[in-house]
Amino acid sequence: MEYQKRGSSAYLFSIVLVAVLGGLLFGYDTAVISGAEKGLQAFFANAQDFTYTDGWHGFTSASALIGCIIGSALSGFLATNLGRKRTLVIAGVLFFVSALGSMEPEFMFFSHGEPSFSLLLMFNFYRIIGGIGVGLASAVCPMYISEITPSNIRGMMVSCNQFAIIFGQLVVYFVNFFILGDHIQPVVEEMGKGLAAINPAAQWTVTTGWRYMFGSEAIPAGMFALLISLVPESPRFLVSVGKDQRALEVLVKINGTDRGQFILNAIRETLVQKTEKLMTYGAMCIFIGIMLSVFQQAVGINAVLYYAPRIFGDMGMENPMVITVFMGVINLLFTLVAIFTVEKWGRKPLLISGSLGMALGAFGVAVTFGRAGLELVTAVSLLVYAASFMFSWGPICWVLIAEIFPNTIRGAAVAIAVAFQWIFNFIVSSTFVPMFNMHLTEGDDFGHWFTYGLYGIICLVAAVFVWRLVPETKGKTLEDMTKLWRWRAYVPGEKPHDGKTY
Repeated sequence: MEYQKRGSSAYLFSIVLVAVLGGLLFGYDTAVISGAEKGLQAFFANAQDFTYTDGWHGFTSASALIGCIIGSALSGFLATNLGRKRTLVIAGVLFFVSALGSMEPEFMFFSHGEPSFSLLLMFNFYRIIGGIGVGLASAVCPMYISEITPSNIRGMMVSCNQFAIIFGQLVVYFVNFFILGDHIQPVVEEMGKGLAAINPAAQWTVTTGWRYMFGSEAIPAGMFALLISLVPESPRFLVSVGKDQRALEVLVKINGTDRGQFILNAIRETLVQKTEKLMTYGAMCIFIGIMLSVFQQAVGINAVLYYAPRIFGDMGMENPMVITVFMGVINLLFTLVAIFTVEKWGRKPLLISGSLGMALGAFGVAVTFGRAGLELVTAVSLLVYAASFMFSWGPICWVLIAEIFPNTIRGAAVAIAVAFQWIFNFIVSSTFVPMFNMHLTEGDDFGHWFTYGLYGIICLVAAVFVWRLVPETKGKTLEDMTKLWRWRAYVPGEKPHDGKTY
């Protein structure tokens, strides 16, 4: 058949399209809180058995990230022992259960609409379950895509996963916007005293709106769990468990007969030693993967994405959800920049230029936030900040994490790197509101400029890190990574035995 000679691009794209639904759910689940958090806050502020403080609200808004840490930590074990495909099926089921549970946390155990401390714990339990699904998908989706895609388009295909993440965030911004409709968000005051001053027109949002927002995720989650069960397993995993013939069938469908056999032989060579320890290729290999994850979160982007409506509202904008949706569109467009340039420009140039652009935007926010007459400059700075992330650290970090590790340690190494990513995501997300609201004297703006000034400095440090330590992987096969790290503990500019410069 013709596809056996040249491979089928349609077959490959159909597989990737299904796989990136995991990325869409990743974005959907992490961003749904942006529209629901005020209604959720007002709902639990009415609890009679405890005081729902800012601290509790910060924890509740970020509790899914605890699950993300757990899921990413488990991803290596599950992906190595169950396979990439089965792990993603598990993630889809967890997404589905979390969506329905978060919508109706009272199910079976509590009276509907009666907030309490026990109900808060149950709600957070369901959010953590969804977070485990996000953690699994965030590690395994790019890993699966990188392992099934030819090297010449691997960066583009893995970047599509980030596009799906941002698209998922944009979709949920629209969904939240339409669910809210003519209703308004509540205003909650005097949280420390347990008093909820809720405007009467916002009662529907408090009792029902946030439930619909969380429950809407059940539709894409169900689709993902069903469709991912229909795609083939990763050929590299199949070889690792001795199913070479099945691996060859997948490789031939994607790459053609001759190229498929060549790739199979290369995979066999790098999987001869199946029991290699994590540090077999040196500590620098693991360190670079971890720090890529740390910097992706430490630059502070998720504080903007999660709290976007609140930030724009604090700037005095009448309908912050509108500008939040606009920001989602900008994010999507700039993610396309990465998809169409990553194989031309390379990974490092995009990361460095994005870091500098983010620093510019962060410093712009630090200087102008809260200044009368400079609201537009602040908004533009936030958009520059977000857009610079979207063509650099957003997609390219996932590309590098998916491809930089040798085959024999990829599952465990990716799990460690992604776990650090979610740990720092939790740290940034849970500290943003307290830092942003800090004051040295009553009424000053210390927290505003300190928070974004800190993020700007971290962006500059990230640029230096990439310039000095991160290897360029454009055009390299996954098997080339074994040669790179086996050559020696990584030294920038060295040439391994194959003569390629990394």
